Amino acid sequence: MFWLRQRELSPLGIIASQLRVLRLIEELGSKATISAMAKALNRKVDVISRQTVMLEKDGFIERSKGKSKSRLLAISLTQKSIELLKIAKHSDAMRECLKVLTRKERQQLDLILNRLSMKLNEYTSNQIDDWTP
Repeated sequence: MFWLRQRELSPLGIIASQLRVLRLIEELGSKATISAMAKALNRKVDVISRQTVMLEKDGFIERSKGKSKSRLLAISLTQKSIELLKIAKHSDAMRECLKVLTRKERQQLDLILNRLSMKLNEYTSNQIDDWTP
């Protein structure tokens, strides 16, 4: 299913992990900061910082200083990413594949996949931290 989703997102110029970050920014709203996102995604701050730099470069987000004397960057969605999120929510291929499941089964699958994704993120970030050339 991941590959199917990735294939759908490719023409939109974004990958699944970036879409996940955009959805989180949408969810956090005005509280979207790099540290808040890193905590929510169970990732290191530098990893999220690099992702936000790329998303800003591609025109999906804007990063700006929150308060005048604060070092925190406020992250907000651009119109481009808002439109992309609307399009991405209506995945025909994923909807078609998931038709075989009941509503309750889809909810259970979503919970399981989220738990697996969080564990995978935790595992991969630990592996990267432990890796030495």
